[in-house]
Amino acid sequence: MSTANNEFSAEHLPASVRNAPELSVSLQDQNDSLAPSHAPAAGEPSWRVDVTDAESFQQLVQLSNQGAVIFALWAPHSPASVSMLEQAEALVNSAGGNLLLAAVDITKAPEIGQAFQIQGVPAAVAIIGGRPAPLFNGPVDTEALTDVLGQVLQLAAQQGLRGGFEPVVSEEEKPLPPLHAEAIDALDRGDYAAATSAYTRALNENPADSDAKIGLAQVHLLERVAGLNLADEREKAAADPTDVQAHLNVADLDIAGGHVEDAFARLLRLFKAVDTEAKTSVRERLLELFTVVGSSDPRVTKARSALMTALF
Repeated sequence: MSTANNEFSAEHLPASVRNAPELSVSLQDQNDSLAPSHAPAAGEPSWRVDVTDAESFQQLVQLSNQGAVIFALWAPHSPASVSMLEQAEALVNSAGGNLLLAAVDITKAPEIGQAFQIQGVPAAVAIIGGRPAPLFNGPVDTEALTDVLGQVLQLAAQQGLRGGFEPVVSEEEKPLPPLHAEAIDALDRGDYAAATSAYTRALNENPADSDAKIGLAQVHLLERVAGLNLADEREKAAADPTDVQAHLNVADLDIAGGHVEDAFARLLRLFKAVDTEAKTSVRERLLELFTVVGSSDPRVTKARSALMTALF
């Protein structure tokens, strides 16, 4: 779940979450409704969501009006937090949809940790009905974690928020829409025309289908580079800094080979060196390659900014 230009900060938090924590969960009575289990194997249901941006955070806050959402803050460099996350995932999954786990890697989303005023990891905060319940900030063993999540379940039940969350389906597990599947099948057999047709029909049905837009741009790229020889194209481009087609071909081959920054830098240099008519071709190719790489990619953001500067 992600959107462009979603910087997360404390002001994104609803007032009830920003305010002083009014809910504090104590470690008192052991609750038998949770039992330590194991991390879900392939095909087993999971109630874990990975949170990386403000949009996904806001959605989860809204879901807390249905049941308790546990925000588990962790970092790859912290073994204690990795262990906590694994234990929390197993316990939340054992609750069968009465809880939802929101995993926050603070190395990727430090603003979320700052908004919760977390000093370090491991840490966890529950949100119940839009209101925060700080759970712990520091290492926690399985017994204590089981206890505190049991208390969260009891507190949510007292407020009539009994969960009933559906299992989270990963992007890998989601079936492709029929026209997307048709396009992938066509690509597998090297039929670029059929893949183009399938993605175009998908866009005709839904012009906002971003995956179809990306897929169509990728098909066009693959079709252009089919049969090109990188060494030959590089030689042509090196011999003439204004050979537009040679430089476009090298940029395509670089993108296909994963050399994204090299491709963008080449086309930006070319854009500045050619006449007005050629600039249009270079600009259009850059925009198409931005789609291939992904609008949220920082390399695209940087190159797009450089293109805007060159335009004006």
